[in-house]
This record gives sequence, C-alpha cells and structure tokens, in this order.
Amino acid sequence: MGKVNEDLIKERAKCSFNVEELTNFLDEGRDKTLERREREKLILTKKEEIFGGPPDHYLSHKEKYENAIRRAVVLFSLIRKLHAKNNTDLTNYRNILSCIFDTSISQDGSPFGLHYIMFMPVFMSQADEEQQRKWLQRALDCSIIGSYAQTELGHGTFIRGLETTATYDPSTKEFVLHSPTLTAYKWWPGALGNTANYCIVMAQLYTKGKCQGIHSFIVQVRDEETHIPLPGIKVGEMGAKMGLNIVNNGFLGFEHVRIPRTNMLMKHAQVLEDGTYVKSKNPKLIYGTMVFVRVVIVFNSVYSLAKATTIATRYSAVRRQTQMKPGEPELQIIDFVTQRDKVFSAIAACFAMMMNARRLWETFYIIDGQLHKGNLERLGELHALACCLKAVSTSDSAMFTERCRLACGGNGYMHSSNLPLTYALTSASCTYEGDNTVLLLQTARFLLKVWRQMDTVPLTPTVAYLKDASTPGYCDKWNNTVDGIIRGYRTVAMRKISSCVEIMTNKVMSGMSQEDAWNTTSIELVSAAESHCRALVISTYHEDMSKACKDMSPPLTEAMQHLVQLYAVYWTLEKMADFLQYTPISHSDVAFLRSWYVELLDKVRPNAVGLVDAFDIIDEFLQSSLGAYDGRVYERLMEEALKSPLNAEPVNQSFHKYLKPFMQGKL
Repeated sequence: MGKVNEDLIKERAKCSFNVEELTNFLDEGRDKTLERREREKLILTKKEEIFGGPPDHYLSHKEKYENAIRRAVVLFSLIRKLHAKNNTDLTNYRNILSCIFDTSISQDGSPFGLHYIMFMPVFMSQADEEQQRKWLQRALDCSIIGSYAQTELGHGTFIRGLETTATYDPSTKEFVLHSPTLTAYKWWPGALGNTANYCIVMAQLYTKGKCQGIHSFIVQVRDEETHIPLPGIKVGEMGAKMGLNIVNNGFLGFEHVRIPRTNMLMKHAQVLEDGTYVKSKNPKLIYGTMVFVRVVIVFNSVYSLAKATTIATRYSAVRRQTQMKPGEPELQIIDFVTQRDKVFSAIAACFAMMMNARRLWETFYIIDGQLHKGNLERLGELHALACCLKAVSTSDSAMFTERCRLACGGNGYMHSSNLPLTYALTSASCTYEGDNTVLLLQTARFLLKVWRQMDTVPLTPTVAYLKDASTPGYCDKWNNTVDGIIRGYRTVAMRKISSCVEIMTNKVMSGMSQEDAWNTTSIELVSAAESHCRALVISTYHEDMSKACKDMSPPLTEAMQHLVQLYAVYWTLEKMADFLQYTPISHSDVAFLRSWYVELLDKVRPNAVGLVDAFDIIDEFLQSSLGAYDGRVYERLMEEALKSPLNAEPVNQSFHKYLKPFMQGKL
C-alpha cells in the first residue's frame, strides 16, 4: 500500500470508537474475524492468479467467461479445502457461503455461485440417504458442477404452470424428461450455459397417467469426460445481460431424455418401481430450501451494499469540490449535507439489514428444525418473513447502491469504481428467485389470513404486534422517539392490513370473485406487506442493537444508537404520506423529524469512515478505484484508464482507415 490520503488519515483520527470492536461485532465475534482474515490470507497467496490480468470490462463476452473460470478454479480449489473442516449441515454451510460472498473474485458474480447457493442446498434437503451417498461428496469436492433449473421461458414465479414433464416408464424404470414447447425450455439457470454438467430440474411428474405436480430430478446434462451435451439435451448460454455475465446463465431443453428412477429426489415423495406414487408426509417441507435461498439473498444484498457504502464514504472524504466562501479551501464533499443524506442513510440501512439478516437466519434455523419434527405452526410465518425481507432488502440495497453511485458523481459511472456492476448485481436480485412484487403479495396473503383469524388463533412472533396495534388508544398520540416511530409503523401496517380485508370483503359481497377482488386490491396489498416489513425491520434493528449495545463500549454504543435513530427517522420522512394518513403525527412533529434528521447526519459525520472501515473489505475484494483503503483516488483512476486497450498505441488504426479520409473529404 502506498501513502494514505491525508484527508482519510484525519477522518480515521476523528472516529470516536474502536473500529476493530465494531468489526468483531459485525463478524459475530473476534474469533470469527480472525477466521475470516485467515481465509483472506489463504486466498491472497494466489493473488496474482486470482486478481491479475486485464480488467473484465475490456474483455469480450467470451473472454470474460473464460477468464472467470480460470480464476474461479484457483479460488474454489482453496475453498474446497475448507470443506474438510466443516460439516455439511446448514449451520456450518453458512460459513462456506460467507466465504463465497466475501471473496468475490469478480465484479460480475461467480461462475460457481449457483452450485453452492441452489444446487447443493436443494440436494441436501430433498435427496434421500442413498442419493446423498452417491452424489453429495462429489458435489462438495466439485467433482461435479451443478445448476438448478426451475424457471422456464414461459413461466417464472408461477411454478404450477411449468411445462417440462417427467413421465415415469415402469417397463424400464426410468423417467422420460421432455420439453413439449419452446416456452418449456428452462431459462436463466446459472452455470448451465457452459459450466455445469449436472442439474436439478423441476418438472411435472406423471405416473400411471396422472400428474402429481412439481418434483425435482437430478439430471446429467454433459459428459463428465468430454463435457459434450448428452443425447437429447439442448443446452447453451442465454446471452449478454445488464450484469452477472460470468454467471453463465443458460437454457435447457429435453427431447425425451431418459434418466433412472433413482434420479428423482426422493427424501419426501417417492415413485416406486411399479409407478406407484408415494406422497410426502409433509409436502410443505420442500419450501424450506426456497426460504433458505432467500435468506442467502438477504445476506448477499447486505454485502453488496456494504461495498457500495465503503466506496462512496471514502470517496466523499477524499473528493474536494467547491469553496464555501471565497479564499477558503475546497470542501470535502462529505461536508455537504446533501452528500451526507445520500451516503449516511445508506450506511444506516446497511447496518439495519445486517441485523435483520441475522435475525432471519436464526428464525429460519429454529423453524426449519421444527418443520423436520413435524411442527408446521410457524411455516407460514417463516415463508412470509423470508418473502418480504428478500423483497425489501434487495430493493433497498439496489436503491441505496444507486444513491452511492450518484454520490460519487461522474467517477461513479466508471467501471473501475465498481459501482455500476454492484448496482447491476443488486438490481438483478430484485427479480431472481421471486419477483419482489409477487413476494410481497405472498406476504400479504399471510397477513390477511392472520388478521381474519386474530381473535381465534394465537399470533406468531412477527405478527404479534397486530393485536396490540388494533387496541383503542395504541397510537392516539405521536411520540418523536424511535419507540414512537416503531409504534407508528405498526399502526400504519395494521390499518393497511385491516383496510385490505375490508376492501376485499366489500368487493366479494358485491358479487366479485375472490380472485378478481385480490387482483383489483393488489396495489394496496403490496403496500400493506411493505409497511409490515418496514415495521419489522425497524423494530428488529432497534431491539437487537439495544441488546448488543449492552456489551459494547460507550463510544461504540453511542455511534450505533445514532445509526438506529437515523434509519428510523429517514424512513419515517420517506413514508410520510402513510403516517399522515394513519397516525396522529402533526405538522410540528414533521418539522421536528426533519431537524432531528439533519442533526443526526452531523453526529454520524465524524464516524463515517470508521463505520465503513469496520466492514473490513480488503481492496482486492472491493475492486474499486474510488474506495481503496489508502484513498489514492486520482492515481488509481489514471492507472485504470491506462489499462484501456485504446491507450495501447498512440494512433488507432481507425484513424488511417476511416477518420483521416473522412476529414480530408475523401469519403
């Protein structure tokens, strides 16, 4: 590392708390911090092999993929060594996923990501013991590379509408996979284009002439030795996208492809040799994997936002622009209140979503254990929670990442800043593994059911507040505190939910079908689900951070409290129309909140760089000319510019071939 920028040195000196203390908290313990750093040291032993070479954005689509595979093989060879130290249950598997996210080798995703994020979790949760003995260790060792194929050209979120069929033939004890139409082709599976040789395929199961619904099958798509697609398999890469281009998303079609009966994942449901279908004792267990994936997406969106806020905050401390008064030095742009608004609100959001991601993981692990013991009491709650948190965390991460990019001005538009591709990744997460609008509607369905049964069925933890919020006098006076804001959010959510029930009831009573009533109320339903989620996010952030602060030093406690307050006030101002409609907030209360918000921006200011330093994202993983730890922004921008192929020669051949003749009137 070269000389550190003087402004960054001064910023770090201003920080009121010990940055290492906060890093340990974010890693969930000092030991975890040390473990993570040891992993990073291991990876940096292959620094040149993994991070060397020309930047991806100067490569062709094909070159990007080939370079990504080369680097991924080096990286995942190191990660593979970690498997020997970790069991394959979901608790320890989180460590492997964290390693994948934390050690991103590309600004554009990972070619092996889906193997770990979807293929293996689905396999571990749905394959029986014999199938796991046959394939699991090979998957852990990456002796086989897997993908997960659910979405089709014609269907995404509506899983029941999938067209791919798996018809059982008892005479050969095989399933016949077939894509009856173009729209039945699988579309979007990561790694499927050129990387994966196995795939878990979701298909309509037919046996004895009857459709048994969607089931999962493990299918070999390429020869293990030659990598040539197997007979009847039509597979390829789907083309360039806004981002995630090295993920190698693909398409997959089947022409009456036969696979053994034992390739149906049979932990829960089975097809016997004679074709008899044995229904799962608990069909809803299959939802656990999808919930797990959404939990992973929440964590990943938080990590992306941590990168964006690190880049924007450090750049804001280094970049100087405009004299406040004639003759004075140009100001660091972090001293402009509008800049603080963009960047500090993003930092607060990142911490809020980190706390909620932790709570979601804990909730998932508890309820998943209950499910496997046959207790389904909280399955609906878990599904609704994962749906709304996935929707809100990804949409917020995308929005705040874009604010961070804009906060960096024109330089934030440069690929070398890593902000454009970080935004592309967070934006993509708003639609994959469940479109956010559809997921919020699924949460709304759960909330309406809860509201209708509230007086007869005990409320589960995440919706327990509805009972209190519906009692007279719960929020008859506004209180300008975090607790008061949480009370206000719960009131807003409760009244929106009750309003949706009333609207739909009236429509059905007037003769409208239940389905049409749902569709025509869907805007209100989405709004109600989002308000419910924001009430949960703010209350969880406040509650869990208050508990954590009991073990923190006073300076760090104060800094964390400022962020909680900033987050709560920011979203109250952003959603002011809801508060004006559903709570007793007054004009003077709003004025107080606006003043409080600016005051909080001032309080966060001395600690801003320290807060993002605590994310402890090393430069090799951050991959940003604007956000490096040393703050050498201008030197790095120029270094990156000189890597452009157009700077490799003083005169490009197009001058003599086209430009000169044109300028001389010869064309």
